[in-house]
Amino acid sequence: MAAQDSKPQQTSEIFETRGDFTLTKVNDSLYWLRSTESRMLPKERKNDWQLPYPVYQFQTGDVDGDGNEDAMVGVIKSTRFYPEKARRLFIFKLVNKKVRPLWLGSKLGGILEDFRFVDGKIRALESTTDSLFVVSDYKWDKFGMAFDHFIIKGVDQETAIKTFSQ
Repeated sequence: MAAQDSKPQQTSEIFETRGDFTLTKVNDSLYWLRSTESRMLPKERKNDWQLPYPVYQFQTGDVDGDGNEDAMVGVIKSTRFYPEKARRLFIFKLVNKKVRPLWLGSKLGGILEDFRFVDGKIRALESTTDSLFVVSDYKWDKFGMAFDHFIIKGVDQETAIKTFSQ
């Protein structure tokens, strides 16, 4: 009788598919971002991007204006410049059906609470150090995200969420 493997199997589940990208969840702090066109076996990950962090948001759109869809993934992690775990924004592109980073951001402006893609820009719901909230638009600027304008600033959370959601 063959010995049974007591190691638990890691099972992946499709977390979400948006356009050209699929986000697959392995567990609460391990995700894989892949091209929806990729026909690779699950164990072959060379064309996928590992995200060993909790994910709180997943959007797609043409962030850099090159006519191709990009993936925006919100992760919770620390960075070299900001050691406290917080919500961050990563942006990915496809190069020959391989997921590659376009921008792995440490910070936008304020304290990132959430984001969404609106009219070719990233709209961010951010809190401030004085417990107020802002809603800002950011646009691509050759190397990364640049502040475009405030939609609303210096407001309470409820007002900011209503504005962000419109």
